[in-house]
Amino acid sequence: MEYDNTNSGALHREQDKKSDSHPDFKGSINVEGKDYWLSAWVNEAQKTGKKYMKLSVTPKDKSASPKPVQESSTFESDDIPF
Repeated sequence: MEYDNTNSGALHREQDKKSDSHPDFKGSINVEGKDYWLSAWVNEAQKTGKKYMKLSVTPKDKSASPKPVQESSTFESDDIPF
């Protein structure tokens, strides 16, 4: 029996980050049978100073790897434990 990775994914710390705009974590995720690149940045909320993760999802293209660039965000959440 083959492992079913539908609706799951993984992130790994980026070991070769070349600039601040590159993701802190990269990986992939499968959503309803479609594969996507997943990128994450660790940010700090301006108002509260609390840390959170900003995510980016990009459809996988067999000819290219993900190269998302972080955009500004105003998201804040007290539910994130770090």
